[in-house]
Amino acid sequence: VNMAVIRQNSTDFILLGLITHPAFPGLVFAVVFSIFVVAVTLNLVMIMLIRVDSHLHTPMYFLLSQLSIMDTVYICITVPKMLHDLLSKEKTISFLGCALQIFLYLTLIGGEFFLLGLMAYDRYVAVCNPLRYPKIMSPRVCVLMVLGSWVGGSLDGFLLTPITMTFPYCGSREINHFFCEVPAVLKLSCTDTSLYETLMYACCVLMLLIPISFISVSYTRILITVHHMSSAVGQCKDFATCSSHIMVVSIFYGAAFYTNVLPHSYHTPEKDKVVSAFYTILTPMLNPLIYSLRNRDVAAALRKVLGRFASSQRLQVGDVPGKF
Repeated sequence: VNMAVIRQNSTDFILLGLITHPAFPGLVFAVVFSIFVVAVTLNLVMIMLIRVDSHLHTPMYFLLSQLSIMDTVYICITVPKMLHDLLSKEKTISFLGCALQIFLYLTLIGGEFFLLGLMAYDRYVAVCNPLRYPKIMSPRVCVLMVLGSWVGGSLDGFLLTPITMTFPYCGSREINHFFCEVPAVLKLSCTDTSLYETLMYACCVLMLLIPISFISVSYTRILITVHHMSSAVGQCKDFATCSSHIMVVSIFYGAAFYTNVLPHSYHTPEKDKVVSAFYTILTPMLNPLIYSLRNRDVAAALRKVLGRFASSQRLQVGDVPGKF
């Protein structure tokens, strides 16, 4: 690492934000803050339900709780800084802050790629090999799957962050984005970054192709198995569980495909910011909503917890002695 380059780069960047000069910053703040609060609340409720309800102590829900953990950390990397910038005149982010944002963002998005692929495999085993499911998806295997997702994601972060941050940034310090996303940061470099961008493109395509091929094969096998089922109830149940996962996968990979795979000619800073906002702000809110609204087990667990809470509140009110 060239120390002269790091010294040259060690000044702050300026984030121009989701909307460069919003006419109503207060309104943008209110909308983004509301989505942030709902997303964090839904994901924390999901994690809590999966922990407290013994019916949800299964591999599928263990993986789902990890998705909620990733989504919670993921939205906290970008949105609080974005909200702060909407209210303040100083929209700066330090060089180290920018590097940390890039590292965490790459780690979590990579981890989520792998986790969604492994969740498809889990559904494949549950539907196509139900008798062997407890043995194949043992607690040890589940933990290894989750660790593999985190490690796989962090490799992306460890590989791309140092290279991105060692390019000399000697021109404008204004990043036309609401967080330090690699393509937006590279636009400020005063050297040619085309070779690195090509390598990064290849790396991202590979990271997309591995889980997508996993998902495609798993769901093809699932559809064939479900089609041959004699029980209509079984068919409906499996379709309901799998359709939730397919919806989440389609949203997440669709946005990732636009960002990482489509050629430069399709990109504009405005389009890039909208797509990034979609999967950094909206997706963490949509994931728990899709899974909870389309899942009877989660709805039942929530009713049970709310029922317990309501009865404990009634007991407390009943225990308060009367004034007369």
